Amino acid sequence: MPDTTSVRPPPLPEPEPCVFCEIVGGRAPADILHSWDDALAIVPLNPVTEGHLLVIPRTHVTDFGHDPQVSSAVMRRAARLAATRWCNVITSRGRVATQTVFHLHVHIVPRRAGDGLALPWSDRAV
Repeated sequence: MPDTTSVRPPPLPEPEPCVFCEIVGGRAPADILHSWDDALAIVPLNPVTEGHLLVIPRTHVTDFGHDPQVSSAVMRRAARLAATRWCNVITSRGRVATQTVFHLHVHIVPRRAGDGLALPWSDRAV
């Protein structure tokens, strides 16, 4: 296995107000479905399927690669929420990977046959 301890992450995007930090701090509204000491599960503003959730850490972490401890805690929470349904579990890292909010978040997107939702790397809807 390659040594990754000396690999530096890509540079962070320019600082901007963080809507997820505002939600965690209680300064912005959100439909919070689950709350833990280290994370929240919220309904996104524009869910793509019924039951679509975002799991966000309470600590500001830019993306999945910047703090493995926080990332693993968030993924553990997402895994528990996803365990009872067929779904996509998705996170993006960086603008070129379609990340638009630079606070780690994991999408849990419930799926069902014929839901018409196409994956970005697929040329057809399921």
